Amino acid sequence: MRCPYCGSDNSRVVESRTGEDGSTIRRRRECTSAGCGRRFTTYERIEQQPLMVVKKDSNREEFSRDKLFRGLLKSCEKRPISVDSIEAVVSKIERQLRLDYEREVASTVIGERVMEALKDLDGVAYVRFASVYREFRDVETLAQEVMSFITDPTGRSSE
Repeated sequence: MRCPYCGSDNSRVVESRTGEDGSTIRRRRECTSAGCGRRFTTYERIEQQPLMVVKKDSNREEFSRDKLFRGLLKSCEKRPISVDSIEAVVSKIERQLRLDYEREVASTVIGERVMEALKDLDGVAYVRFASVYREFRDVETLAQEVMSFITDPTGRSSE
């Protein structure tokens, strides 16, 4: 594995752990080249068939775990949420999507699953994501979403 700091392809595995869901292996590596010695993390995953995302305009693009991670990271910015927690949410959403959809999934399905996960994780991150995802056009609509979250943070009807 090539060192991201010095570019050397000499590294050794210091520690390996199985991910929470059992589908990934996290490896801590150490560069063994002279003068570097820095540590970095790699992940090993099962290679799967591509899952295509059908966008609102009917265009299709390959599902990107990194894009999902970056979106969650942006919503959780400056919040007391660890990167490991965000990674766990991404893994859970990806696993659910691959179980529920064989080849294609609508982007709206992904957005709703992210919203559900953020409701449980952090209210501020949820509102941030909702404001972009739901494309609020005015403050009143945003206020309604916030009030809805405050009165029922789970989003479940009490009927």
